[in-house]
Amino acid sequence: MHSMNTKASSPPAADPPCFYDAQSYSKDTSVGFLMKRCLGVLVRNLDHRMQLLDLTGTQWHPLIHVLEGCDTVAACAREMQTDAGGMTRMLDRLEAKGLLARSRSTVDRRVVHLALTPKGREVAQQVPAVLAAVLNEHLRGFSGEEFATLMELLRRFAGNGEALAAASNAGPGPRLTVRED
Repeated sequence: MHSMNTKASSPPAADPPCFYDAQSYSKDTSVGFLMKRCLGVLVRNLDHRMQLLDLTGTQWHPLIHVLEGCDTVAACAREMQTDAGGMTRMLDRLEAKGLLARSRSTVDRRVVHLALTPKGREVAQQVPAVLAAVLNEHLRGFSGEEFATLMELLRRFAGNGEALAAASNAGPGPRLTVRED
């Protein structure tokens, strides 16, 4: 006797839509190019405003990470997607400005701990206000709903990219978290 499966089977997964093809591809309609342009102008505006704190674009970034709990050179390098050499040069400049202190771990000499100096903490605590002001200027004219949609679309785009990287063994990216306030 045949038993019939009364459970409905799932429809086959649909092929993802193709928004681009090689023949009609243009950087002017590329989401990647547009995102890079957005990031470029954002960084340019942030760099300009960070000058008020006597920081360059590369200097405020590790300060905010340390302020938020990133306490080793290796962890900050991972978060910032940079190599240890580049991170060391960046930290040298912050240490020379009296904003950051490094100390070797007493447990594992390979580990270098990071801590803000009192001056560094004072400066780092001002960075979020600058970030918020510049981001809000970039979002001028957006409604709350548009902002929420933008954030959701960017999360989905990043998630798709992470899934593609994992499937193709492209290696791990940084551990980035985006709060969903």
